Amino acid sequence: MAPARSSTDKQAAREHVWSLLEREHASRFPSAEGRIANFARAERPAEFLASLPEWRAAGVLKCNPDAPQLPVRSRSLAEGKTVYMAVPRLRDAKPFIELDPARIQVPPRRAASIRGSASAGRSVRIDEVPHVDLVVCGSVAVNRLGARVGKGGGYSDLEFALLTEAGRIDARTVIATTAHPLQIIEGALPETGHDFRLDLIVTPDRVIRVRGRRRRPRGIDWSELSPALLEEVPLLREIASRRT
Repeated sequence: MAPARSSTDKQAAREHVWSLLEREHASRFPSAEGRIANFARAERPAEFLASLPEWRAAGVLKCNPDAPQLPVRSRSLAEGKTVYMAVPRLRDAKPFIELDPARIQVPPRRAASIRGSASAGRSVRIDEVPHVDLVVCGSVAVNRLGARVGKGGGYSDLEFALLTEAGRIDARTVIATTAHPLQIIEGALPETGHDFRLDLIVTPDRVIRVRGRRRRPRGIDWSELSPALLEEVPLLREIASRRT
């Protein structure tokens, strides 16, 4: 019963933030509900993030494909950093798109868009992804302990687990999110075994450095994967076949 209750609590947090962003006119088109909201002044956190030593030290980023993180992806390419984005729903045998600035023939912002990345980048297997220095993820709600809630599909957690299992994400990898201040929840957020915590929360106004324990899964939690998900994601089927 605990997982169901946690799921309900997460959905309540999502709906609270989505409603708040809409009420305060802090989300851009389309509406916030059901997605990683494209919040107002989303360009500003990318500037803050780029001023940090963790950014300067990073040569390889893994970033979600959502609109509010487009400025992060675009700036990464403009500064010569390689960006990896997941194929939607990890549905391909090569589940990541590599955006290598040395190979891109279009402006960084176009290459970093969802549509542009499909043509400007190349699909790669997980063993072709190098060590990831910085993960930038989208969030619906976060708190000051670094807990986060996504939009509910579970793919961000799965991508993290797969890259951890493959040794591409480890204790050296910094995890950040860019978010609107209204997305910061005062108090606890529900967490499950496959959730990871953030190191940095970057808003249009400031950078929050998370203190305390870095909660991170060690890899794939097979007990939480549904048969439907195993059937849908080729890489999971491949890994599962090697375990039997």
